Amino acid sequence: MALNRKNGGVLWKCPVPGGDEAAYASAIMVEAAGVKQYVQFLQNGLVSVNAKTGQFLWRHDKTAKGSPAVIITPLADKEFIYSGAYRVGGGLIKLVAKDGGVKAEEVYFSPKLPVGIGGVVKAGDYLFGSTGQGLLCVEFKTGEIKWEERALGPASWLFADGRIYLHGENGDVAIIEPSPDAYHEKGRFTPPELPKRVNAMEKAWSYPVIANGRLYIRDVGSLWCYDIQARK
Repeated sequence: MALNRKNGGVLWKCPVPGGDEAAYASAIMVEAAGVKQYVQFLQNGLVSVNAKTGQFLWRHDKTAKGSPAVIITPLADKEFIYSGAYRVGGGLIKLVAKDGGVKAEEVYFSPKLPVGIGGVVKAGDYLFGSTGQGLLCVEFKTGEIKWEERALGPASWLFADGRIYLHGENGDVAIIEPSPDAYHEKGRFTPPELPKRVNAMEKAWSYPVIANGRLYIRDVGSLWCYDIQARK
């Protein structure tokens, strides 16, 4: 559904063919195959609608099929979109113009690719993300795994100012280089007075955020702020 931001009036509605439930992922805007579109990762797959008219364009179910929880927001770079879900795997599609519409063509898929709750980031030609075991670097357009590291465990990801900031599910924070050669950790620390975790599902799942030279880390009932501005 699209609404007029000034008065809330409905501009268009688009029923998803076959019906589908919303998941945890956020919608993203993609311009590909000559069409501006909104792409959403629903419980049963990726779907897309024309941003101007609300016309349904395409769907791709492979990276969601069989998952109990579709969580990570898809990542787009021009006509390419990466998505992945727990207990399924990750993959890349390419959007192409065909027969007056838009078609999603599979580029690759693998059950070994990043699907972690902490999302994925792209730096240069490489994709970085987590599985249930640890961290991975993947060549974006081929799906080739360049390295895998379990030192920190699964984490939430942020790419900013040429660095990757990680907030591990265990609460630790690390900074790494966005390098495909190997895992290069530049520093790590544990925020003071981490919250006590009552059960196994109370993990540090919040994404790190940077604003105005400060790094914000949130955990269960806690928030830390760090000054990370470069010193002259």
